[in-house]
Amino acid sequence: MNTRYDYARADYASRGIDTEAALAALAAKSISMHCWQGDDLRGFDGDDEINGGGIQATGNYPGAARTPAELMADIDRALSLIPGKHRLNLHASYAIFADGETVDRDKIEPRHFAPWVEYARARGLGVDFNPTCFAHPKAAGMTLAHPDPAIRRFWIDHCIACIRISEYFARELGSPCLMNIWIPDGLKDTPADRYAPRARFAESLDEILACGYDKSLVHISLESKVFGIGLESYTVGSSEFCMAYAASRGIVPLMDNGHYHPTEVVSDKLPSMYLFYPTIALHVTRGVRWDSDHVVRLDDETTEIAREIVRCNALDRTLLGLDFFDASINRVAAWVIGMRNMQKALLIAMLTPHKELAALQESGDGTALLAAQEDLKSAPWGEVWAEFCRRSGVPADGEWMADVLAYEKEILAKRS
Repeated sequence: MNTRYDYARADYASRGIDTEAALAALAAKSISMHCWQGDDLRGFDGDDEINGGGIQATGNYPGAARTPAELMADIDRALSLIPGKHRLNLHASYAIFADGETVDRDKIEPRHFAPWVEYARARGLGVDFNPTCFAHPKAAGMTLAHPDPAIRRFWIDHCIACIRISEYFARELGSPCLMNIWIPDGLKDTPADRYAPRARFAESLDEILACGYDKSLVHISLESKVFGIGLESYTVGSSEFCMAYAASRGIVPLMDNGHYHPTEVVSDKLPSMYLFYPTIALHVTRGVRWDSDHVVRLDDETTEIAREIVRCNALDRTLLGLDFFDASINRVAAWVIGMRNMQKALLIAMLTPHKELAALQESGDGTALLAAQEDLKSAPWGEVWAEFCRRSGVPADGEWMADVLAYEKEILAKRS
């Protein structure tokens, strides 16, 4: 043994853990990286004002992408610093129009995303997709739950158009597309009727699903939320609604760990969800007092989410993506920090002797369980992570930031 990884490998072997198996499992797990961190969720289909419906990007750090070419270049730079092979998550507002064409969201077509297919194919990336039911004149108030049938029709047609685009991504790239529906519908103050908007939402969703689509190509998910800015008292797409609807219609529930009350944790929900759903989708973020979409840290909840995924043997059943947008720091660095932290959390989970710990719990030996859990905190997982970066051909911790700063100086700082 002559490397730090060799010593770490031997240490884990003494605990019954095969680090080579963990490295292979980590390399095989893709995370869907969200495009909207690069431009503060402005998109390319019109007005760059995105605030509303509980969505707010704060900060004015220089260098936000202004064009598709700039956003693609920034994504490239981030991915070059993130080990492993991943996916790209797009919103419908990132349609790319040519020759001055203007198309409203209910009329978008696959051809408006052809440049993204070309980009993803050249890099071997799968693509996931999201209808953009916000930042639009017809998103004021409500969308799929709106009392006006014409407004609901617009957003139903938008979601159906997004299903066709999702099928296009999947066929062209040879990888199923997760299409996630989230709406900002709700009320600022105490509602007089909670039932009717949810009934309209269910009817709208039923019509969207009835359009007919290839379920082998597109996995449709539904994302809940507890509240947002301007929606403090009532959210139509609550957790109970979305979980019940997904279960009853055979679609995928998506949980964003920022979309619950501050004392709720998604990690505790996952084992129950795995009992009843064949597939779960996650948007991992970091809420600070509310759904604030801070950059993912290697914190307790991120680590515990990863542990539940691994110890429930659910890596293949979990569609994992990130969702944050911080305009107060270097946006490329934000991607790199968040993605690498999610991977670190997964690695820590993969290097944990879950069966042995579970046996201690089942035997009632709480003392030995607590001691073992605490001892693992000082295990040399960092050396295994460094080896993963080395094998992936990306800089180790403490080295990649120099690349980001050089990119900022050469490229980002020149954007105005």
